[in-house]
Amino acid sequence: MDKSIKIPPLYYPLWLLLKGLSILPLSVLYLLSGFLYFVVYYVVGYRKKVVVNNLRNAFPEKTDAEIHQITKDFYKQFMDVVVETLKLRSMSAAEMDRRITFPNQELLDNFVKQGKTVITMGSHSANWEWVLSAGAVQFNFPAYGIYKPLNNPFFDAFMLKTRSQLGAKLIKMKDTLRDFAANRNQPRVVAMLSDQTPLKSEITFWTTFLHQDTPFYEGAEKLATRFGCPVLFLDVKRTSRGHYTLTFELISDGTTAALDQPSITEIFARKLEASLCRSPADYLWTHKRWKHKRPVGAEVER
Repeated sequence: MDKSIKIPPLYYPLWLLLKGLSILPLSVLYLLSGFLYFVVYYVVGYRKKVVVNNLRNAFPEKTDAEIHQITKDFYKQFMDVVVETLKLRSMSAAEMDRRITFPNQELLDNFVKQGKTVITMGSHSANWEWVLSAGAVQFNFPAYGIYKPLNNPFFDAFMLKTRSQLGAKLIKMKDTLRDFAANRNQPRVVAMLSDQTPLKSEITFWTTFLHQDTPFYEGAEKLATRFGCPVLFLDVKRTSRGHYTLTFELISDGTTAALDQPSITEIFARKLEASLCRSPADYLWTHKRWKHKRPVGAEVER
């Protein structure tokens, strides 16, 4: 066990168990995924009502049979993400390199060569946990990720170790502005998951997303505007079980005035929407994404 990670002795057996499981090949862990799918979907029914309701509202054109199939496919891939995240704890750089492909990495490379800090806006699609580690393995420059510490000290320590073990660097969400100010001239990429639901008190942006009034965080846009950072959308596609293609799409070059263009956040919402319509089962539908209602009079981008 890594002695730099401080966890209560009570959690040592669990730490060793998870580390031991992570050493197993993915072919074996996928058997565990199948078992977890049966338990979570058929026995426990974990948040099934939330998932079905989200899918029906997001895709009103789909039949009940289609929604049912997407729901089952979602739980299967969700359990795959669980075991793939567990595998990350002991995955080698060579295996990560074999499983992740960046077909147009030059779009990112060109900005970094100019000495820029590049922001990538991603989402909880396909396997979001492998993205940052894949960048740390394949890029010739630092790969950072913004994260929010977990409430449980054991799982927070475990995930920190898991996410950083292939060389990725992590920034606490509360330290983001300070980090950007201190490292504004560092050539690097900073990955942000930008699809999360803002706290009600922090909502400043509404748009129509998947047929519903939806709030988005504007953190990436504010950072890009303040520090002149290029912004790329990261589209994650599952090509086969345990294999992904990560494609960059330009949102902003960090310099072009966009007074007559949609905002960075709005462009992100549109690109994410297109991605989800392509592969709806690959998104994380268990969260109550639309729990906040737009106040009367609040402006909607679209």
